[in-house]
Amino acid sequence: MNMSDLMKQAQQFQEKLAAVQNDLGNQQVVGSAGAGMITVTMNGKGELLGLVIEQALVQPDNTQMLQDLFVAAVNDGIAKAKELGKSEMTRLTGGLNIPGLV
Repeated sequence: MNMSDLMKQAQQFQEKLAAVQNDLGNQQVVGSAGAGMITVTMNGKGELLGLVIEQALVQPDNTQMLQDLFVAAVNDGIAKAKELGKSEMTRLTGGLNIPGLV
C-alpha cells in the first residue's frame, strides 16, 4: 500500500467518524431513577434534552430525595449515551479498540 492510498483511507475514516459523531447528536437515550418516577432524555453526545418528574415527588419535604433521584437519572442517561457512542464507534472501527475514540 502506498502513501497516497493510506492518506485516502485516513480521510475516509475521518469523514465516517464525523458522520457518526453527528449522528450521535440526533439519537436519543432515556435514563431513569426511582422506578421511572424521574426520566431524562439525552442525545448520544450526553447532552440533556428533557426531564420528566412525577408529580408525587414534588413536595417541599422531599427535596433531598428529588435531588438524589435527579442525579441518578442523569447518571443513568450519561451511561446509556456512552454505551451508544461506544457501540457506534465499534461499528465504525470493526471492533478495533482505537484509544481516544471511545
